[in-house]
Amino acid sequence: MFEKVLVGVDARSGGRDAIALAVKLCEADGSLTLARIYSGAYLPSHALTPGLVREDLEQAELELAATRAAAGVEAEMLVRQAPGAGQGLHELAEELDADLLVVGSCHRGFFGRAMLGDDTRAALDGASCAVAVAPAGYAENPRPLAAIGVAYDGSPESRAALQAARTLATRTNAAIRALRVVSWPTYMYTGAMPPASDTVEELIKSAEADIKALPGVDGHAQYGIPSEELTKFSGEVDLLILGSRNYGPLHRMMVGSTSRHLQRHAHGPVLILPRGSRYATPSEDDVAASSGAAVSA
Repeated sequence: MFEKVLVGVDARSGGRDAIALAVKLCEADGSLTLARIYSGAYLPSHALTPGLVREDLEQAELELAATRAAAGVEAEMLVRQAPGAGQGLHELAEELDADLLVVGSCHRGFFGRAMLGDDTRAALDGASCAVAVAPAGYAENPRPLAAIGVAYDGSPESRAALQAARTLATRTNAAIRALRVVSWPTYMYTGAMPPASDTVEELIKSAEADIKALPGVDGHAQYGIPSEELTKFSGEVDLLILGSRNYGPLHRMMVGSTSRHLQRHAHGPVLILPRGSRYATPSEDDVAASSGAAVSA
């Protein structure tokens, strides 16, 4: 499925986690490219001292080579100077026509993200390809992809997520599990209001029937907050796949961003298919096989 995989790598453990996940998601005959982004001349102190920029480049190349050697993978290496990791990785993904970008989870706490930004979130926002996030420590225990989870509610984004799960499951012989989270805020802010007479129990019953009808899928529906329930679900599967509607700041302010929450809190690897990226549109066959209405980010 993923033949051109770009991996964001730094000197920290998150880069090694990303490589371990990329190896599992990349096709056997696919290509891996390890990329290191450094600020260089974009730092005010370095812009006035060319020698520091050269030292940063050399250090980045050495660290990237050491990380590749420690991971024991065959991969191309690229070092790119950019204002931020997200921008640099996006530019490389477009230049390489990558179909997957893999990054590690952010190592910073809340204060660090507020002051310096969140590299993982930056890699997702505006990505032209699918994005996978490896949890902290994944390189130490990379589990086989025996169970693939899907955040599903029948939307085009979730049908694309299910199609991706089926494609990966064919290669890894994995079981597919799907979860639909019934939530009133989801109805309120997506404009798809349920009939006034419907109770929560009736909504769950209808959602359960829809998801149980998906062929080859162990589906389940339950009431709750999507981000919280999917975080729990991520600990029950070896990879969680979801679509991202990439709504603007108003929607995120009102209902939050499921994909952003999972970037930081998921208990396992997450694969996100941003709207407009390759694999983000379900095929006609998958649409015909799907029914219901996915929890999208």
